[in-house]
Amino acid sequence: MAHPKHKISKQRRDKRRTHDKAVAPQLTTCPNCGATVMYHHVCPECGFYRGRQIIDKTVA
Repeated sequence: MAHPKHKISKQRRDKRRTHDKAVAPQLTTCPNCGATVMYHHVCPECGFYRGRQIIDKTVA
């Protein structure tokens, strides 16, 4: 296994980790029913995506 020849400083280690963070999902409102939906996903309430009905939610 490889072993480091020099100690990695805290500054260098933390610079590498700057992009390792949790991000909140992008949310929007459905133009059809007004429910909160993630971008690029079918609305779970009404089944519409980009103005077209993808999933038939009228059947109970």
